[in-house]
Amino acid sequence: MKRLLSISTLYPAPGRTGFGRFVSRQMEALAARGDWDVTVVNPIGKPPLPMQRYAALDQIPEVEQQGAVTVHHPRFLLVPGLSGPINPTLIAHAVLPLARRLHAELPFDMVDAQFFYPDGPAAAKVARALNLPLAIKARGSDIHLWGEKALARRQMLAAADQASALLSVSRALARDMVAMGMPEERIAVHYTGLDRARFQPLEREAARQLISALPSMQVWSEGRLLLCVGALLAIKGQALAIRALQMLPDDVRLAIAGTGADEPALRRLVGELGLEARVQFLGSVEHDMLPHLLCAADAMVLPSEREGLANAWIEALACGTPVVIPDVGGAREVVQDTSAGRIVARTPDAIAQGVAELLANPPSQQRVAANAERFSWEANAAALADIYTKAAAKR
Repeated sequence: MKRLLSISTLYPAPGRTGFGRFVSRQMEALAARGDWDVTVVNPIGKPPLPMQRYAALDQIPEVEQQGAVTVHHPRFLLVPGLSGPINPTLIAHAVLPLARRLHAELPFDMVDAQFFYPDGPAAAKVARALNLPLAIKARGSDIHLWGEKALARRQMLAAADQASALLSVSRALARDMVAMGMPEERIAVHYTGLDRARFQPLEREAARQLISALPSMQVWSEGRLLLCVGALLAIKGQALAIRALQMLPDDVRLAIAGTGADEPALRRLVGELGLEARVQFLGSVEHDMLPHLLCAADAMVLPSEREGLANAWIEALACGTPVVIPDVGGAREVVQDTSAGRIVARTPDAIAQGVAELLANPPSQQRVAANAERFSWEANAAALADIYTKAAAKR
Protein backbone atom coordinates (compact mmCIF):
# COMPACT_ATOMS: atom_id res chain seq x y z
CA MET A 1 0.00 0.00 0.00
CA LYS A 2 1.32 3.44 -0.95
CA ARG A 3 0.99 6.39 1.40
CA LEU A 4 -0.33 9.84 0.42
CA LEU A 5 0.09 13.09 2.33
CA SER A 6 -2.69 15.38 1.10
CA ILE A 7 -2.72 19.10 1.92
CA SER A 8 -6.08 20.85 1.71
CA THR A 9 -7.12 24.18 3.23
CA LEU A 10 -10.74 23.23 2.53
CA TYR A 11 -11.82 20.16 4.50
CA PRO A 12 -14.62 19.24 6.93
CA ALA A 13 -13.95 19.58 10.64
CA PRO A 14 -16.07 19.77 13.80
CA GLY A 15 -18.19 22.89 13.60
CA ARG A 16 -17.87 23.18 9.82
CA THR A 17 -18.82 19.73 8.55
CA GLY A 18 -19.93 21.02 5.14
CA PHE A 19 -16.63 22.81 4.50
CA GLY A 20 -14.96 21.02 1.58
CA ARG A 21 -17.11 17.90 1.82
CA PHE A 22 -16.38 17.09 -1.83
CA VAL A 23 -12.65 16.89 -1.00
CA SER A 24 -13.26 14.55 1.94
CA ARG A 25 -15.46 12.29 -0.18
CA GLN A 26 -12.65 12.00 -2.72
CA MET A 27 -10.08 11.17 -0.05
CA GLU A 28 -12.40 8.68 1.66
CA ALA A 29 -13.13 6.95 -1.65
CA LEU A 30 -9.41 6.71 -2.43
CA ALA A 31 -8.65 5.28 1.03
CA ALA A 32 -11.50 2.76 0.70
CA ARG A 33 -9.82 1.16 -2.32
CA GLY A 34 -7.05 -0.30 -0.18
CA ASP A 35 -4.13 0.58 -2.44
CA TRP A 36 -3.48 4.05 -0.96
CA ASP A 37 -3.28 4.99 2.71
CA VAL A 38 -4.40 8.62 3.06
CA THR A 39 -3.31 11.22 5.60
CA VAL A 40 -4.79 14.70 5.24
CA VAL A 41 -3.29 17.91 6.59
CA ASN A 42 -5.93 20.62 6.81
CA PRO A 43 -4.17 23.87 7.83
CA ILE A 44 -6.37 26.18 9.91
CA GLY A 45 -5.67 29.90 9.51
CA LYS A 46 -5.86 31.92 12.73
CA PRO A 47 -5.20 35.68 13.05
CA PRO A 48 -2.52 36.91 15.47
CA LEU A 49 -5.15 38.63 17.64
CA PRO A 50 -8.49 37.14 18.79
CA MET A 51 -11.36 37.81 16.38
CA GLN A 52 -14.93 36.68 16.98
CA ARG A 53 -15.42 35.30 13.46
CA TYR A 54 -12.53 32.87 14.03
CA ALA A 55 -13.41 31.88 17.62
CA ALA A 56 -15.19 28.65 16.62
CA LEU A 57 -11.98 27.33 15.05
CA ASP A 58 -10.59 26.79 18.55
CA GLN A 59 -12.92 23.79 18.87
CA ILE A 60 -11.25 21.94 15.99
CA PRO A 61 -8.92 19.22 17.33
CA GLU A 62 -5.28 18.97 16.31
CA VAL A 63 -5.90 15.51 14.87
CA GLU A 64 -8.94 13.31 14.29
CA GLN A 65 -9.95 10.15 12.46
CA GLN A 66 -12.57 10.52 9.75
CA GLY A 67 -13.30 6.97 8.67
CA ALA A 68 -10.14 5.51 7.14
CA VAL A 69 -8.55 8.96 6.79
CA THR A 70 -6.41 10.55 9.51
CA VAL A 71 -6.87 14.34 9.44
CA HIS A 72 -4.45 16.79 11.07
CA HIS A 73 -5.49 20.40 11.68
CA PRO A 74 -2.32 22.42 12.38
CA ARG A 75 -2.75 26.18 12.83
CA PHE A 76 -0.97 28.76 10.73
CA LEU A 77 -0.74 32.53 11.04
CA LEU A 78 -3.35 34.30 8.92
CA VAL A 79 -3.76 38.05 8.47
CA PRO A 80 -7.29 38.48 7.05
CA GLY A 81 -7.30 40.43 3.81
CA LEU A 82 -3.52 40.88 3.77
CA SER A 83 -1.60 37.60 3.94
CA GLY A 84 -3.04 36.01 0.78
CA PRO A 85 0.16 36.42 -1.28
CA ILE A 86 2.29 34.81 1.42
CA ASN A 87 -0.18 32.22 2.75
CA PRO A 88 1.66 29.35 0.97
CA THR A 89 4.83 30.20 2.90
CA LEU A 90 2.92 30.57 6.18
CA ILE A 91 1.17 27.23 5.61
CA ALA A 92 4.40 25.43 4.71
CA HIS A 93 6.09 26.84 7.82
CA ALA A 94 3.29 25.40 9.98
CA VAL A 95 2.93 22.07 8.16
CA LEU A 96 6.54 21.08 7.51
CA PRO A 97 7.47 20.05 11.10
CA LEU A 98 4.38 17.84 11.24
CA ALA A 99 5.09 16.40 7.79
CA ARG A 100 8.70 15.61 8.71
CA ARG A 101 7.60 13.82 11.89
CA LEU A 102 4.91 11.76 10.13
CA HIS A 103 7.28 10.90 7.28
CA ALA A 104 9.96 9.74 9.76
CA GLU A 105 7.45 7.51 11.56
CA LEU A 106 6.14 5.89 8.36
CA PRO A 107 7.36 7.24 5.02
CA PHE A 108 5.00 8.73 2.46
CA ASP A 109 5.22 7.97 -1.25
CA MET A 110 3.70 11.21 -2.48
CA VAL A 111 2.42 14.67 -1.54
CA ASP A 112 -0.61 16.27 -3.13
CA ALA A 113 -2.50 19.59 -2.94
CA GLN A 114 -6.26 19.70 -3.34
CA PHE A 115 -6.34 23.30 -4.61
CA PHE A 116 -3.79 25.13 -6.70
CA TYR A 117 -3.66 28.11 -4.35
CA PRO A 118 -2.60 28.46 -1.62
CA ASP A 119 -2.30 24.68 -1.21
CA GLY A 120 -0.16 24.04 -4.32
CA PRO A 121 2.90 26.19 -3.55
CA ALA A 122 2.75 25.13 0.12
CA ALA A 123 2.64 21.44 -0.83
CA ALA A 124 5.52 22.02 -3.26
CA LYS A 125 7.72 23.23 -0.36
CA VAL A 126 6.76 20.18 1.70
CA ALA A 127 7.34 17.73 -1.17
CA ARG A 128 10.71 19.29 -1.94
CA ALA A 129 11.80 19.06 1.70
CA LEU A 130 10.76 15.40 1.89
CA ASN A 131 12.14 14.60 -1.58
CA LEU A 132 8.76 13.25 -2.72
CA PRO A 133 6.74 13.46 -5.96
CA LEU A 134 4.02 16.13 -6.05
CA ALA A 135 0.53 16.32 -7.55
CA ILE A 136 -1.68 19.42 -7.59
CA LYS A 137 -5.38 19.67 -8.45
CA ALA A 138 -7.02 22.73 -10.02
CA ARG A 139 -10.70 23.32 -9.28
CA GLY A 140 -11.64 26.69 -10.79
CA SER A 141 -11.25 29.88 -8.80
CA ASP A 142 -7.76 28.84 -7.73
CA ILE A 143 -6.77 29.26 -11.39
CA HIS A 144 -9.15 32.00 -12.53
CA LEU A 145 -8.87 34.26 -9.47
CA TRP A 146 -5.38 33.74 -8.08
CA GLY A 147 -3.91 33.21 -11.53
CA GLU A 148 -4.59 36.89 -12.24
CA LYS A 149 -2.44 38.03 -9.29
CA ALA A 150 1.24 38.33 -10.25
CA LEU A 151 2.86 36.93 -7.09
CA ALA A 152 0.40 34.06 -6.71
CA ARG A 153 0.73 33.24 -10.42
CA ARG A 154 4.52 32.98 -10.15
CA GLN A 155 4.20 30.67 -7.15
CA MET A 156 1.62 28.51 -8.93
CA LEU A 157 3.73 28.17 -12.09
CA ALA A 158 6.80 27.24 -10.04
CA ALA A 159 4.79 24.59 -8.19
CA ALA A 160 3.38 23.28 -11.48
CA ASP A 161 6.90 22.99 -12.88
CA GLN A 162 7.90 20.87 -9.88
CA ALA A 163 4.81 18.61 -9.96
CA SER A 164 4.82 15.15 -11.49
CA ALA A 165 1.06 15.32 -12.09
CA LEU A 166 -1.42 18.18 -12.51
CA LEU A 167 -5.14 17.52 -12.29
CA SER A 168 -8.07 19.55 -13.58
CA VAL A 169 -11.78 19.13 -12.87
CA SER A 170 -12.68 19.77 -16.52
CA ARG A 171 -11.18 19.92 -20.02
CA ALA A 172 -12.02 23.62 -20.17
CA LEU A 173 -10.06 24.34 -17.00
CA ALA A 174 -7.16 22.25 -18.33
CA ARG A 175 -7.02 24.54 -21.38
CA ASP A 176 -6.90 27.56 -19.07
CA MET A 177 -4.02 25.97 -17.17
CA VAL A 178 -2.07 25.48 -20.41
CA ALA A 179 -2.79 29.07 -21.44
CA MET A 180 -1.42 30.17 -18.08
CA GLY A 181 1.86 28.42 -18.85
CA MET A 182 1.50 25.01 -17.22
CA PRO A 183 2.86 21.90 -18.99
CA GLU A 184 0.04 20.30 -21.00
CA GLU A 185 1.67 16.86 -21.05
CA ARG A 186 1.39 16.60 -17.24
CA ILE A 187 -2.28 17.64 -16.97
CA ALA A 188 -4.95 14.97 -16.48
CA VAL A 189 -8.68 15.72 -16.42
CA HIS A 190 -10.11 14.28 -13.21
CA TYR A 191 -13.88 14.67 -12.95
CA THR A 192 -15.69 15.06 -9.66
CA GLY A 193 -17.47 12.16 -8.00
CA LEU A 194 -21.05 11.65 -6.92
CA ASP A 195 -22.76 9.78 -4.09
CA ARG A 196 -25.13 7.81 -6.29
CA ALA A 197 -26.96 6.29 -3.32
CA ARG A 198 -27.95 9.76 -2.10
CA PHE A 199 -28.43 11.71 -5.30
CA GLN A 200 -30.98 9.91 -7.45
CA PRO A 201 -34.42 10.81 -8.81
CA LEU A 202 -37.32 10.85 -6.38
CA GLU A 203 -40.75 11.62 -7.76
CA ARG A 204 -40.88 15.41 -7.96
CA GLU A 205 -44.31 15.97 -6.42
CA ALA A 206 -43.56 13.64 -3.49
CA ALA A 207 -40.24 15.41 -2.85
CA ARG A 208 -42.01 18.77 -3.03
CA GLN A 209 -44.60 17.78 -0.46
CA LEU A 210 -41.88 16.46 1.84
CA ILE A 211 -39.77 19.62 1.88
CA SER A 212 -42.83 21.86 2.15
CA ALA A 213 -43.81 20.01 5.33
CA LEU A 214 -40.42 20.35 7.00
CA PRO A 215 -40.38 23.15 9.60
CA SER A 216 -36.75 23.92 8.75
CA MET A 217 -37.66 24.65 5.11
CA GLN A 218 -41.39 25.20 4.52
CA VAL A 219 -40.82 25.62 0.79
CA TRP A 220 -44.02 26.44 -1.08
CA SER A 221 -46.07 23.34 -1.87
CA GLU A 222 -47.60 24.76 -5.05
CA GLY A 223 -46.39 26.43 -8.21
CA ARG A 224 -43.19 25.81 -10.11
CA LEU A 225 -39.92 25.89 -8.22
CA LEU A 226 -36.48 27.11 -9.21
CA LEU A 227 -33.52 26.45 -6.97
CA CYS A 228 -30.13 28.13 -6.50
CA VAL A 229 -27.59 26.07 -4.52
CA GLY A 230 -24.28 27.65 -3.56
CA ALA A 231 -22.51 30.08 -1.31
CA LEU A 232 -24.12 33.51 -1.32
CA LEU A 233 -21.28 35.34 -3.03
CA ALA A 234 -21.52 37.87 -5.85
CA ILE A 235 -19.59 35.58 -8.24
CA LYS A 236 -22.29 32.89 -7.89
CA GLY A 237 -24.81 35.18 -9.59
CA GLN A 238 -27.91 34.69 -7.43
CA ALA A 239 -28.78 38.33 -8.14
CA LEU A 240 -29.13 37.49 -11.84
CA ALA A 241 -31.51 34.64 -11.00
CA ILE A 242 -33.59 36.98 -8.85
CA ARG A 243 -33.82 39.54 -11.65
CA ALA A 244 -34.73 36.78 -14.14
CA LEU A 245 -37.67 35.83 -11.92
CA GLN A 246 -39.37 39.13 -12.79
CA MET A 247 -39.67 37.94 -16.39
CA LEU A 248 -41.31 34.62 -15.54
CA PRO A 249 -44.95 33.86 -14.66
CA ASP A 250 -46.11 34.63 -11.11
CA ASP A 251 -46.45 30.94 -10.23
CA VAL A 252 -42.68 30.45 -10.66
CA ARG A 253 -40.80 30.85 -7.39
CA LEU A 254 -37.14 30.79 -6.42
CA ALA A 255 -35.58 29.10 -3.38
CA ILE A 256 -32.00 30.07 -2.55
CA ALA A 257 -29.97 27.56 -0.52
CA GLY A 258 -26.72 28.68 1.05
CA THR A 259 -25.15 31.32 3.25
CA GLY A 260 -22.57 33.99 2.60
CA ALA A 261 -21.55 37.63 2.62
CA ASP A 262 -23.88 38.60 -0.24
CA GLU A 263 -27.07 37.65 1.61
CA PRO A 264 -27.96 41.20 2.85
CA ALA A 265 -27.54 42.62 -0.67
CA LEU A 266 -29.65 39.83 -2.16
CA ARG A 267 -32.42 40.40 0.38
CA ARG A 268 -32.39 44.12 -0.40
CA LEU A 269 -32.69 43.34 -4.11
CA VAL A 270 -35.68 41.08 -3.49
CA GLY A 271 -37.34 43.92 -1.57
CA GLU A 272 -36.56 46.52 -4.22
CA LEU A 273 -38.09 44.32 -6.92
CA GLY A 274 -41.14 43.48 -4.81
CA LEU A 275 -40.46 39.74 -5.00
CA GLU A 276 -40.75 38.89 -1.31
CA ALA A 277 -43.63 36.48 -1.99
CA ARG A 278 -41.67 34.65 -4.69
CA VAL A 279 -38.14 34.34 -3.27
CA GLN A 280 -37.23 32.30 -0.21
CA PHE A 281 -33.84 32.16 1.53
CA LEU A 282 -33.33 28.69 2.99
CA GLY A 283 -29.97 29.26 4.63
CA SER A 284 -27.66 26.28 5.05
CA VAL A 285 -29.42 23.07 4.02
CA GLU A 286 -28.56 19.85 5.82
CA HIS A 287 -26.73 17.44 3.55
CA ASP A 288 -29.38 14.75 4.12
CA MET A 289 -32.08 17.12 2.88
CA LEU A 290 -30.27 18.43 -0.20
CA PRO A 291 -31.24 15.50 -2.50
CA HIS A 292 -34.92 15.94 -1.60
CA LEU A 293 -34.68 19.67 -2.26
CA LEU A 294 -33.03 19.10 -5.64
CA CYS A 295 -35.61 16.49 -6.63
CA ALA A 296 -38.42 18.91 -5.75
CA ALA A 297 -37.18 21.67 -8.06
CA ASP A 298 -38.24 22.06 -11.69
CA ALA A 299 -34.80 23.51 -12.52
CA MET A 300 -31.57 24.46 -10.77
CA VAL A 301 -30.23 27.89 -11.74
CA LEU A 302 -26.62 28.80 -10.97
CA PRO A 303 -25.37 31.80 -13.00
CA SER A 304 -21.77 31.68 -11.70
CA GLU A 305 -19.14 34.04 -13.03
CA ARG A 306 -16.63 31.21 -12.95
CA GLU A 307 -16.55 27.51 -12.11
CA GLY A 308 -14.32 24.55 -12.80
CA LEU A 309 -17.00 21.90 -12.85
CA ALA A 310 -19.49 22.50 -10.05
CA ASN A 311 -20.55 19.58 -7.87
CA ALA A 312 -23.96 21.25 -7.62
CA TRP A 313 -24.47 20.77 -11.38
CA ILE A 314 -23.83 17.03 -11.15
CA GLU A 315 -25.91 16.55 -8.00
CA ALA A 316 -28.87 18.35 -9.58
CA LEU A 317 -28.71 16.26 -12.74
CA ALA A 318 -28.42 13.03 -10.73
CA CYS A 319 -31.68 13.99 -9.00
CA GLY A 320 -33.37 14.47 -12.37
CA THR A 321 -33.35 18.26 -12.17
CA PRO A 322 -32.14 20.12 -15.29
CA VAL A 323 -29.73 23.02 -14.90
CA VAL A 324 -29.61 26.53 -16.33
CA ILE A 325 -25.99 27.65 -16.23
CA PRO A 326 -23.65 29.99 -18.13
CA ASP A 327 -20.88 28.88 -20.47
CA VAL A 328 -18.18 28.73 -17.79
CA GLY A 329 -15.66 26.05 -16.94
CA GLY A 330 -16.82 22.56 -17.84
CA ALA A 331 -20.44 23.54 -18.52
CA ARG A 332 -20.39 22.08 -22.04
CA GLU A 333 -18.91 18.85 -20.70
CA VAL A 334 -21.98 18.47 -18.48
CA VAL A 335 -24.81 19.98 -20.55
CA GLN A 336 -24.22 18.10 -23.77
CA ASP A 337 -27.81 18.31 -25.01
CA THR A 338 -31.16 19.79 -23.98
CA SER A 339 -32.00 16.83 -21.73
CA ALA A 340 -29.51 18.23 -19.19
CA GLY A 341 -30.79 21.81 -19.34
CA ARG A 342 -29.63 25.01 -21.00
CA ILE A 343 -26.39 26.94 -21.29
CA VAL A 344 -27.24 30.64 -21.35
CA ALA A 345 -25.63 34.06 -21.24
CA ARG A 346 -25.16 35.63 -17.79
CA THR A 347 -28.06 38.06 -18.20
CA PRO A 348 -31.50 38.02 -16.58
CA ASP A 349 -33.17 37.89 -20.01
CA ALA A 350 -31.18 34.85 -21.15
CA ILE A 351 -31.65 33.05 -17.83
CA ALA A 352 -35.41 33.66 -17.96
CA GLN A 353 -35.54 32.39 -21.54
CA GLY A 354 -33.64 29.20 -20.63
CA VAL A 355 -35.93 28.55 -17.67
CA ALA A 356 -39.04 29.24 -19.74
CA GLU A 357 -37.96 26.70 -22.35
CA LEU A 358 -37.45 24.03 -19.71
CA LEU A 359 -40.76 24.76 -17.99
CA ALA A 360 -42.61 24.64 -21.32
CA ASN A 361 -41.05 21.34 -22.37
CA PRO A 362 -39.57 19.63 -19.30
CA PRO A 363 -37.44 16.51 -19.87
CA SER A 364 -38.29 13.49 -17.71
CA GLN A 365 -36.33 13.07 -14.51
CA GLN A 366 -34.90 9.82 -15.87
CA ARG A 367 -33.60 11.51 -19.03
CA VAL A 368 -32.00 14.25 -16.96
CA ALA A 369 -30.44 11.79 -14.51
CA ALA A 370 -28.87 9.81 -17.36
CA ASN A 371 -26.50 12.74 -17.89
CA ALA A 372 -24.87 12.02 -14.50
CA GLU A 373 -24.43 8.27 -14.92
CA ARG A 374 -20.69 8.57 -15.61
CA PHE A 375 -20.02 10.28 -12.27
CA SER A 376 -19.38 8.33 -9.06
CA TRP A 377 -16.90 8.47 -6.21
CA GLU A 378 -15.75 4.96 -7.13
CA ALA A 379 -14.85 6.09 -10.66
CA ASN A 380 -13.26 9.24 -9.23
CA ALA A 381 -11.09 7.21 -6.83
CA ALA A 382 -10.08 4.68 -9.48
CA ALA A 383 -8.92 7.44 -11.82
CA LEU A 384 -7.09 9.22 -8.99
CA ALA A 385 -5.33 6.04 -7.89
CA ASP A 386 -4.14 5.43 -11.45
CA ILE A 387 -2.83 8.99 -11.86
CA TYR A 388 -1.07 8.94 -8.49
CA THR A 389 0.46 5.48 -8.95
CA LYS A 390 2.04 6.60 -12.21
CA ALA A 391 3.22 9.89 -10.68
CA ALA A 392 4.72 8.16 -7.63
CA ALA A 393 6.63 5.83 -9.95
CA LYS A 394 8.52 8.86 -11.32
CA ARG A 395 10.22 9.38 -7.96
